[in-house]
Amino acid sequence: MHRRRRTTLTLTAAVIAAAPLLTACGSKAHPGAAAVVGGDRITVAQLEGRVNEVREAQRAAVPDDAQYSQAIAKSGGLTRSTLHTMVLDKVLHRAATDAGVSVTRRDIQTMRTGLEQQAGGRKALEQGWLQQYSVAPDRLDDSLRTEIEAQKLAGKLGADMNSPQGQAVFWKALSGASKKLDIDLNPRYGTWDVDKNKRTDTKTPWLREVSGGGAAQEQRA
Repeated sequence: MHRRRRTTLTLTAAVIAAAPLLTACGSKAHPGAAAVVGGDRITVAQLEGRVNEVREAQRAAVPDDAQYSQAIAKSGGLTRSTLHTMVLDKVLHRAATDAGVSVTRRDIQTMRTGLEQQAGGRKALEQGWLQQYSVAPDRLDDSLRTEIEAQKLAGKLGADMNSPQGQAVFWKALSGASKKLDIDLNPRYGTWDVDKNKRTDTKTPWLREVSGGGAAQEQRA
């Protein structure tokens, strides 16, 4: 079980490190969409809803105003990172599907049970995932599904995620999936580089992005 924990965190760290946050310009017009992935829209409302879930969970976990402000500061740019996660999850799922990889409910429950035992219970695991990865408790199973999908895909590809060579193989598969999905981002959030699986900024000095819990608390120039 200890080995499983290391593998999970290694994959999570690889995803975070290798795919920077999204921010700034798509090429097509999709009113009301934060992104379009494989013809499916991620609406601005859906994105804001996910951000609000995290902020509400942080507020519930940290009722003290000063501590809550610190939690907000540690997760600045939450809107961008949340959109990044939503897009990358779709890319990963496409790559996994193409490779014949699937995840069962039992897979998720097995991983969750093991992680809960290591963390010291359900609440401890949920709070840890919230603090480390900005995942609301109600989204934890979805996040674990993505972790397992990444593990299984890496295994199917023969990619050792502890080595640069293995990571390169893994990300090459995701790049192929990105190209197939024809990802397009709203100009306010960024462009998606399908070859590098990362965002490219566009200079829009007149545009102020509103991010954070409900669209009004964290503004970035």
